[in-house]
Amino acid sequence: MSTLDSAAGSVSQTLDRGIRILELLADARRPQSIDDIAAALEVHRSVAYRLIRTLEAHGLVVRETSGRLQLGARLAALAAGVAHDLQAEALPELTAAANDLGMTCFLVVLDRDECVTLTSIEPRHAVATVAQRPGTRHPVTVGAPGKAILAQLPERDWPTGVDEALATEVREAATRRWAESQNEVISSLHAVAVPLSIRGRAPAAIAAVYLPNGHEAAAVAERLTRSASAVRAALGA
Repeated sequence: MSTLDSAAGSVSQTLDRGIRILELLADARRPQSIDDIAAALEVHRSVAYRLIRTLEAHGLVVRETSGRLQLGARLAALAAGVAHDLQAEALPELTAAANDLGMTCFLVVLDRDECVTLTSIEPRHAVATVAQRPGTRHPVTVGAPGKAILAQLPERDWPTGVDEALATEVREAATRRWAESQNEVISSLHAVAVPLSIRGRAPAAIAAVYLPNGHEAAAVAERLTRSASAVRAALGA
C-alpha cells in the first residue's frame, strides 16, 4: 500500500469514528462520558478524546459541567438544512394537523433501509402527547411510516426482511394510500402514515403517533392526506 493510500485510509477511519460518536450521542438517552464513547468505539480513551475535541471545536458536541457529552446546537443548525424546502413546507401542515388531531405529527424520509424523522410537532393543547425526536430512526420494515414508504417502491427495491405478512400490509397500504401500525416501533402506541411522494426525492411520509384513544385510523389518515397534498402542491409536485 502506498503512503497516499495509507493516509487516505487513516482519514476515512477517523471520519467514520467521528460520525459514529455523533450517532452514539443521538441514540443515547442521557449524556455520555468519554469512557462510554471509547468503550462503544472499542478504542483507547486518548483516541476518543482527540475525536471529541475536534467535534467540540466545530460545535457538534458540547460538554456539560459534569464533563459528560451531548450533541451541540451546531448539529441542529446543520440538520435544519437537510431537505430545507421540504421541511419548511411541511412544518405549517404538521402544526395544523397536530392541533386538529391532538396528536404528534412528523415528517419521515427514507435513508437506505431506515426511516428517519426530519421534523415533528406536538399538539398545542393536549392532556398527553407522544414525543417523536427529530433524527429518530428505525428500520423501514416496521411501523406505519415504513409501510407508507415501502408502498412507494417497486417490490424489487424492498429490503430483505419483508415477509409475506408485511408484504400484504404494504400492498394494502399502496391501494388505500395510508398505513397503520400498533405496538411496532414503540410498545402501546398507534401510528398512521400517508405517502409523500415528490419527484426527484427519496420517498417520504407524513405520520401521526398517539396513545390508544378511540380515533379511527381512516379519519386520521384522511387528515394527514390533506397535509401531504398541500406539501406536494407547494413544492410543485
